[in-house]
Amino acid sequence: MSENPASEGVSGPQSLGGWLADALAFLVTAGALAWAADLFRKVGLLLYKEQFLAGMLALALPLLYLKCRISSKADPNRIPWYDYLAALAGFASSAFMAYRYPVLAELLADTPTEGLVVGGVMLALVTEGLRRTVGGVLTGISVGFILLGGFGHYIPGDLGGRPVDWDILFYYLAWDSSGILGLPMSVVTIIVTTFVFFGQVLMKCGGSTFFTEFSMILVGRFRGGQAKIAVIASSLFGSISGSAVSNVVTTGIVTIPLMRNAGYRPEQAGAIEAVASTGGQLMPPIMGAAAFLMAEFLEIPYTEVVTAALIPAMLYYLALFIQADQEAARMGITRIPAEDIPKMWPVLKSGWFFPVPFVVLIGCLFFLNYTPETSALYATIAMVACAMVFGYRGKRLTLGELIAAMRQTGVAVLDIFMIGVTAGVVIGVLNISGLDQGLTLVLVEMGAGNPILMVLISAGVCILLGMGMPTAGVYLVLATLVAPSLVEIGIVPIAAHLFILYFGMMSMITPPVAIAAFAAASLTGADAMKTGFAAMRFGWLAYVIPFLFVASPSLILQGSLLETAIAVFTAAFGVWLVSAGITGFLFQGQDALFRVLLAVSGLLLLFPAGAIEGGEWTDLAGMVLGTALVIRDLVTARRLERAGDPVDETPG
Repeated sequence: MSENPASEGVSGPQSLGGWLADALAFLVTAGALAWAADLFRKVGLLLYKEQFLAGMLALALPLLYLKCRISSKADPNRIPWYDYLAALAGFASSAFMAYRYPVLAELLADTPTEGLVVGGVMLALVTEGLRRTVGGVLTGISVGFILLGGFGHYIPGDLGGRPVDWDILFYYLAWDSSGILGLPMSVVTIIVTTFVFFGQVLMKCGGSTFFTEFSMILVGRFRGGQAKIAVIASSLFGSISGSAVSNVVTTGIVTIPLMRNAGYRPEQAGAIEAVASTGGQLMPPIMGAAAFLMAEFLEIPYTEVVTAALIPAMLYYLALFIQADQEAARMGITRIPAEDIPKMWPVLKSGWFFPVPFVVLIGCLFFLNYTPETSALYATIAMVACAMVFGYRGKRLTLGELIAAMRQTGVAVLDIFMIGVTAGVVIGVLNISGLDQGLTLVLVEMGAGNPILMVLISAGVCILLGMGMPTAGVYLVLATLVAPSLVEIGIVPIAAHLFILYFGMMSMITPPVAIAAFAAASLTGADAMKTGFAAMRFGWLAYVIPFLFVASPSLILQGSLLETAIAVFTAAFGVWLVSAGITGFLFQGQDALFRVLLAVSGLLLLFPAGAIEGGEWTDLAGMVLGTALVIRDLVTARRLERAGDPVDETPG
């Protein structure tokens, strides 16, 4: 999951530090799997969850300092003495916290010295660990909130908090269940790590290749099939990966050359892959593990989150799929040559078992009501069993590859661990100082009592704060800082949380950072900024639909069946019309005026009827105008075709 190059630095495998890091990485994954399997209780080791989390930090912190150097310029293969010292301090302080938690967690008012010293060391180590794995922006936010906790009572107005002594603040953040060892750390350590391991095993077994080839079989015979392969493959694999960037790199190696060879321009190929990979983080049932985080934050069943997220995600991919098809038609891009499309029977024969773990996962989650981590564990076991018994293309998963997947998972989740700890710090500061209420009031006041202005401000803040972080980290930060203010102004909680997730993920394709688009540009050789702006164009619906389901939750299944059916139908028709207006192609190339009319009619249809009084008239107007435009263009294109004239494939 790591998206920071600094976190990829690997100590030389011949060194003591390298061997120690490998062992710690293995144990991080093993610890999460053991908790998911309830092994600790079964062997008679009864632990508070906070003790387990501290024990996991006793593995993760030394691993971080053995793997991640102090700067990108430092030699990744040489571990300096001070990193060994930090690793030792991280292990000792975390282990002490795990051992003494039942006693010291009850002594907040007394703040005993031993707890205070350990808490201060822990805060220092996790703050530097956050800087090394994620970068300076989120680290600055974390430090800023700690300072707010100590000095917040000096701030005039609504943002001011209650006075908190520094010793109590540090002690609270370290030892209270609302601080470092709180809900975000729990979900990251137990659920996210288990799902990352599932994704790692799937990759080791050849899952990404299978899904790509299966997508090629499904859509390769249609025009622009090269881009449609990227859309389908990335939607399937991206939900598991938990990182838009890693999904771009994994599937883009195959899909981007296909698109380039077909005739898509470099920035188009990169943009389509980036948008498809980003959308994977919004696609149920896993949503890059954000679905489980959301269920925990909202204290609602996981199935309710998945149900609410399904229609917006489907519309997102519908818009991308349509634009890929229309661009292919406009540019004269045909289907993939038949000889380049894999034969269905060999692909299914060799990879028939890949859907099995997903069936197990969904069955455990929806029908057996198992916890997410236990469901992921059973799905992984099913994947391992199939891969070891049957193998993929004659190659069976080996024990060595399974161990390697465990080590790689341990390293991959380091940044998520630090983000989870940071989210706990932020929540802890807000709780103990009372700043949570002040922050919500300030954001509401920034909107000047205007809900539209409020959601616009929130969208901008989400894009700004989400830049460069993996999916789970984006959601954790935004659910803590932004979602409460949206709920405060009357937005349905599930709609508010989906809103922040969508705009947080849009940071992946929105310049000037657009880290997923830039990763795709590195594979195509295109200009990074051009790829970013092209990605915004292909992903346009993700900037629109959050406002729609906030205004009328029927799109997230929060209304009657009839309201939802009408909203979905009109939205799908509207997506087609707006996409045609953007690409300049419906059944033939369009001039500027026709494109504007298409976009206007589509936007009228997208706007939910229940959003405003009399909103059904906007749907009716969009339907009448859109239908007239479609009929006119279809009749014109057919007449030209019968007359033997080439259909204009370029926009006006």
